[in-house]
Amino acid sequence: MTVKLTLPAQSEMLSKDFIYGVATASFQIEGGANNRLPCIWDTFCDTPGKVVDGSNGDIACDHYNLWQQDVELIASLGVDAYRLSISWPRVINESGELNPAGVDYYLNILDSLKSKNIKAFVTLYHWDLPQYLEDEGGWLNRATAYKFRDYADKISLAFGDRVYSYATLNEPFCSAFLGYEAGVHAPGIVGKEFGKKAAHHLLLAHGLAMQVLVKNSPNSQNGIVLNFTPGYPESTSLADIKATAFADDYFNQWYIKPIFDGEYPEIMAQLPTAHQPEIHEGDMAIIAHPTDFLGVNFYTRAIYRADEDEHFIQIDAPEPRTDIGWEIYPKAFTELLVSLNEKYTLPPIYITENGAAIADKLVDGAVNDVDRIDYYQSHLNAVHDAIEQGVQIDGYFAWSLMDNFEWAEGYLKRFGIVYVDYDTQVRTIKASGLAYKALISNR
Repeated sequence: MTVKLTLPAQSEMLSKDFIYGVATASFQIEGGANNRLPCIWDTFCDTPGKVVDGSNGDIACDHYNLWQQDVELIASLGVDAYRLSISWPRVINESGELNPAGVDYYLNILDSLKSKNIKAFVTLYHWDLPQYLEDEGGWLNRATAYKFRDYADKISLAFGDRVYSYATLNEPFCSAFLGYEAGVHAPGIVGKEFGKKAAHHLLLAHGLAMQVLVKNSPNSQNGIVLNFTPGYPESTSLADIKATAFADDYFNQWYIKPIFDGEYPEIMAQLPTAHQPEIHEGDMAIIAHPTDFLGVNFYTRAIYRADEDEHFIQIDAPEPRTDIGWEIYPKAFTELLVSLNEKYTLPPIYITENGAAIADKLVDGAVNDVDRIDYYQSHLNAVHDAIEQGVQIDGYFAWSLMDNFEWAEGYLKRFGIVYVDYDTQVRTIKASGLAYKALISNR
């Protein structure tokens, strides 16, 4: 059974200039935990009850040892680009100096990608903060932003001209809100007084890193990756509409508005003083450093109703849903991209993550993940529709290259277009991977 991914014949997404890629993150695939310093996710995984299946990232997909065959796998899909993240605790020692073995590991990967004409999209921070920095306060400590700048400075100099694009951070919302407010991600801190403080230091770290990337790597595209979960009111009542606008500012605009407008949303004045970030003179100008691109990650939408105590509450998602419980609603993807383009003066956009968790089964050496193909088809169409409405989108990255450690879900949820047998580490390209390869090769 062959299911194709198709786009309208006149779509700009069928141009050779449009970049198609696959994406991963270091902690989710690498393993090799003994060859780096501990990070906050190691500690989180070791805390009972934090990860659903009680697993960890010690081995993951063993990409640390299998990277050569994985680069061949990436090349076999015919993609233009590979988005990977650097493990901060693998490349920087506690002294702040480079760890040569860790740097060489990534240099080998980058050189191999370059030899195959695959563009390297490097994310400097995808959530694996060195534990020793968390012990000093982590992202609640302003000094961490400057430690990140120093890391970005050293590693970008070491990588030279091998990198096509640098993203400073991946999804600072997740690091700040999930990690330091809701506590469902590492480091597992809970409290509304912490989330926005962590967010400010993350955004400051982004701006400081942009300063050194522009200096050290002027020929790469340098920017940031933000995730968006657009909000929709449960009803047409004014209260629900206002609640949804508040939630949108709290979860989405909070991270993009400082970068492009140099200020936080007006709802900051409605937050208790103890919940507000500590902003120093000059911070907002640093955060608003010009960027070459904006990375957009999208998976689903959220539905909100008004709540007297909490401003808003999120209600359960309707069907259809993916295996992780997220509603499939591609229309929100188009509407998000168009609204961001109308609200801000944006640089070119890359869709840096988009994909679905499906309950995959390996049967007779194949994975017939038709539901994932349907998800990709509807969301590629949504991107096409946004481009038709004037949004400049220069590329699309499927999340994820392979099944991997899905954070607090452990290994229970599979997002890959390549199936991983965690017992044998055998990789099997799923039907979705074959369909994605065909779409790219038929441009």
